[in-house]
Amino acid sequence: MKIFFKSFSYLFHPLFIPIVGTISYFIVTPKYSSLELQSGNILPIFILTVIIPIIFFFILKNLGMIHSIFAPSIAERKYPLYISIILYMMILYKVIPQNYINELYFFFVGLVISSVTLLILLFLKVKASIHLLGMGSILLFLIGLSIHFETNITFAIAIFTVCTGLVATSRLFMKAHSKAELLVGFLVGICSQLFMFKYWL
Repeated sequence: MKIFFKSFSYLFHPLFIPIVGTISYFIVTPKYSSLELQSGNILPIFILTVIIPIIFFFILKNLGMIHSIFAPSIAERKYPLYISIILYMMILYKVIPQNYINELYFFFVGLVISSVTLLILLFLKVKASIHLLGMGSILLFLIGLSIHFETNITFAIAIFTVCTGLVATSRLFMKAHSKAELLVGFLVGICSQLFMFKYWL
């Protein structure tokens, strides 16, 4: 049971949320996009949001500034958020500037807002769940895409809803967060994407 729940913390690690959102967009959108356009967005986003953070993790771990990929302490959690915010801003300015792919652009704006919010909460000594922030963000983005493109992706939304519950259960089982911290993280993720709806939906 421990391995089962722990696997969800790895499979749905916040590192993967940006690339999952990006791939989801290209799967759902009825707009034509060439393979070159898709790879021109997916590859740099994968490098910036998965590969580079992993490299930074090993650097920070060797420096003794962070000890686990889950960053359990408040002090440790600040570094991944700093890095994420900088990388998201790079994506917004260099990979998907505004009016290029509006849906993805505002998805990443929402991720920046939610990451900044969690950073502010950390300075207030509130350790909200980054895992649930990610799940809330992707869940609302999928709902937004479904409404925006008038596409029935109920099954995908249902799957991510179930996975959100399993990730929350996993974090509780591993004693990584309290119920309140999970709820705060989830609400921050949902609200940041919900706020962005008025710009692209």
